[in-house]
Amino acid sequence: MRKLENSELERKSVTAFKQSEKTPIIVILDDIRSLHNIGSVFRTSDAFLIEKIYLCGITATPPNKEIHKTALGATETVVWEHHENVLEVIQNLKNDNVITLAIEQVESATFLQSFKVDPSQRYAVVFGNEVHGVNQEAVALCDGCIEIPQLGTKHSLNISVSAGIVIWDLFKQFKY
Repeated sequence: MRKLENSELERKSVTAFKQSEKTPIIVILDDIRSLHNIGSVFRTSDAFLIEKIYLCGITATPPNKEIHKTALGATETVVWEHHENVLEVIQNLKNDNVITLAIEQVESATFLQSFKVDPSQRYAVVFGNEVHGVNQEAVALCDGCIEIPQLGTKHSLNISVSAGIVIWDLFKQFKY
């Protein structure tokens, strides 16, 4: 086995990325404090051709050198918008027939391994604050909730890890 050189990876240019058909997933980050988490979600979203990111509440926005450290240029490829009110974003997406899903531990959540995408639909996944999670009003407004099963002593994952797990799972259902 030989490790591939960057030149062999056939990465898209920024222009090619913008022209590519996107995975019908929208990411909503609400009140995310960590600039590194924000940058990491941008980078993951670039890797899986995510449609858009909404940065809500106190979530910082590009350009920002701390976000750039982990995004590595993905803030230039992934379309994003900032909105103060996550509830308005969720409602507007629902009005546009996007299925909204909070990623949270709630009563009657669907475990990630049991969630099946409808390839004819668009989805928005909501990730909340590192300490408090997705706020209850947003949970109540969403069409459903997905929970990532966790079997250890901890019952939470870093936001960027959660985003990577969920985005990958939905992406593979759409593409493979």
